[in-house]
Amino acid sequence: MGTVFSFDVRGGAPEAVRAALDAAVAGLHRADAVFSTYREDSEVSRLARGELTVAACAPEVAEVLELGAEAERVSDGWFSTRYRGSVDPTGVVKGWAAERAARLLASVDGVCGVSVNGGGDIQLLGTPEPGRPWRVGVADPLRPGGLAAVVSAAGAPELAVATSGTAERGAHITDPRTGRTAVTDLVSVTVVAPRLTWADCWATAAFAMGSRAGLAWLDSLPDTEALLVTAGDEVRCTAGLATRLG
Repeated sequence: MGTVFSFDVRGGAPEAVRAALDAAVAGLHRADAVFSTYREDSEVSRLARGELTVAACAPEVAEVLELGAEAERVSDGWFSTRYRGSVDPTGVVKGWAAERAARLLASVDGVCGVSVNGGGDIQLLGTPEPGRPWRVGVADPLRPGGLAAVVSAAGAPELAVATSGTAERGAHITDPRTGRTAVTDLVSVTVVAPRLTWADCWATAAFAMGSRAGLAWLDSLPDTEALLVTAGDEVRCTAGLATRLG
């Protein structure tokens, strides 16, 4: 998927955890093989060329496309699984694949906590140890090496943190209305929600909307908080974000 994944698994028998890690990594490689738009032989590339139907693809393709359609509906079209007229679900796949890997690892007997980090987007499950929650630093997009905030998963059995912006990959987010690169006043949007699948989608959609509309929309979503940073170094937050900082 053009990025690095890391895993932190607490508890469980070493042999069982190793087997689950192997399965999780294999699942990520399979997701890349099926969904990559950079591989001519991937099912998504063949689907885009009209060589396959959705029904002829692996079941995961229909699942991810359905998730993308739901994200498009909830965001009123600001999220899309199409790029320049072709099917392109890459905006869903990374978060979905990382969340799926985390849940597989958390299903191992004795595991009390899991963190899966896919290119800076993180799914957290359980706790690293009794009485101590997971904590995630949010990179400051305007000050390399600095933190804009620290998010705590205290009291949440599952929590995801996803960021979309220009600091790491430059201007790569598309405005679905125009098909061109989104031009907004934002440099980053970090979304905190239970599931990484949705946190990743919502961060992308909100970035394309811009700070005013994006913040209002994120504030309307259930179980969702966010931190937005503008090019003018202004930080804007949803009303309940303070309960997740620490």
